[in-house]
Amino acid sequence: MAEGREGGRRKEKKTTTMEEEKGKGNERWTGAITNLTEMSSNLESLQKILLKKAVFVDEETFARASLTAEQARTIKVLQQRVETLERELDAAITAAAHARSEKRQAEAAQKAAELRAQDVTKELENTTKVFELHMEELRAKQEEIAKRDNDIKLLEAIIQTLGGKESQS
Repeated sequence: MAEGREGGRRKEKKTTTMEEEKGKGNERWTGAITNLTEMSSNLESLQKILLKKAVFVDEETFARASLTAEQARTIKVLQQRVETLERELDAAITAAAHARSEKRQAEAAQKAAELRAQDVTKELENTTKVFELHMEELRAKQEEIAKRDNDIKLLEAIIQTLGGKESQS
């Protein structure tokens, strides 16, 4: 029996939900019909105003007026295009000026680097020359020391020879 009661409640809920949806649907249709009625009324009012204020002209005048209106629209579009192109041109000019400035800065930096490289090269050449002079001095002193060493050895040999003769005599 409990199942029977629950089944009955489910049917009641489904019925209630379906009735609510039908009610919402009816409300929507009623709103849509009201909107259409208002739009129809507004359209009729607009039509009456146009008929009262309308100026009837011949086809040639209408064609000229249409041409003038079309030309005015074309002119407006072209003016907007010109303004857009002017903004793009200004942006391009600004970008070109910025690029020229960067180029000048890069050229100045390159020139400074080249001058620094020349200075370093000259300094290295001068250091090399000084090193070569010191090497020549060291060789000369080594030769002088070697010559004096030989002279000392020669003198020692002479002294020993003379000293040995005196001992023998």
